[in-house]
Amino acid sequence: MSIEELYSIFLEHPNAETDTRKIKPGSIFFALKGPNFNGNTYAEQALKAGASFCVCDEQTDFINENIIYVDDVLTTLQHLAKYHRIQFAIPFVAITGSNGKTTTKELVHEVLSTTFRCYTTKGNLNNHIGIPLTILSVKKDAEIAVIEMGANHLKEIESYCLYAMPTHGLITNCGKAHLEGFGGEDGIKKGKGELYNYISNTEGTVFINNDYDYLKNMSNSVKNKITYGSTNDAGYQGLAKEGEHLLEVEIIKGAAIDTIKTQLAGNYNLPNVMSAVCIGKYFGVADDKIKNALEGYVPTNSRSQIIKRDTNVILLDAYNANPSSMVVAIENFAAMQGKNKIIILGGMMELGAESVKEHENIITLLGNYKWDKVVVAGKDFINLPSSILKFNNAEEISSWYKQQEFKNATILIKGSRSMAMEKVLD
Repeated sequence: MSIEELYSIFLEHPNAETDTRKIKPGSIFFALKGPNFNGNTYAEQALKAGASFCVCDEQTDFINENIIYVDDVLTTLQHLAKYHRIQFAIPFVAITGSNGKTTTKELVHEVLSTTFRCYTTKGNLNNHIGIPLTILSVKKDAEIAVIEMGANHLKEIESYCLYAMPTHGLITNCGKAHLEGFGGEDGIKKGKGELYNYISNTEGTVFINNDYDYLKNMSNSVKNKITYGSTNDAGYQGLAKEGEHLLEVEIIKGAAIDTIKTQLAGNYNLPNVMSAVCIGKYFGVADDKIKNALEGYVPTNSRSQIIKRDTNVILLDAYNANPSSMVVAIENFAAMQGKNKIIILGGMMELGAESVKEHENIITLLGNYKWDKVVVAGKDFINLPSSILKFNNAEEISSWYKQQEFKNATILIKGSRSMAMEKVLD
């Protein structure tokens, strides 16, 4: 079956699913395969759950005329997404980066949704499966789309651009994330820079954080550039105001807004807020709508959350962690007002040969400040020679935490996603 023929079926059944547990009546089930599962074996279950069609690449014992066989399901899903994408003559804004891309995506979506019918990536479905599913979720009434792109190796962003076909792009930053896959910091810049390369070749527009010289250098080949940041020469300039816990942004230039009082913890969210101001203004969103959208956004899923329990204030930033984001989180927490500061950190993943050194650097950084307590978890923290309190995992910290009687404390909890540091509060 050709992509054109499959697309005709998709138009009648415009809900693509890869998980039988999420099947809705009339869905198309794409039977993907992975190291520990084979979606082809779930074709019968998908049809019984209400799917109208199943796209498979292996013959199954279950015979049904609504099973569509292709050479490779994943490739077909991506080609179908591209075919759907080319039906739209609207802006597609791609967002990638080492840190802050999901928060940035959420903020940009909040701002644009005040004025446009805007579709975006749900959660962090930002990989080779999530991106085509996101594209296929864009409906006919769309006026703009915001696509998040994650990557842990070279050529990944390049491949996503082939079917997302972004007209606009933003790289939040290039930090020490996925060092193992990218082969070092230069590899990270090259990999993230694949978005700039695509935008340059297609004469699109990029939004650049003017605070980072390396982003300006990486975007030399791009003709159309809009800048934001905290520097005087940025097109949209904003500064973080000194506050107790939540970020307040003073807009200096580019928008008729005095102050944006966010519900985000940490001044490191300043670039994320300014990118949303910049993109909102670029697309003509009114100043008051930008301000209201950003002030009304409440972070969830352990991203820059403020949680108040009894007399304690908890900064939960446990969605992800790498050396770059860990450093800014610690430095921001050190500068923040608050008594009885307790810092609870989980290990950082996918750092390869640099992992021990990077965890050692974090321990050294912690020693530069005075804390009431420091607690860490994860093998690369535990194995370091240090007298700080160490545990194997978040569950062990949780047991310890319950036995404490913290009062009027300010607590930072951060770690890589696989560490699930939010369990400390369970």
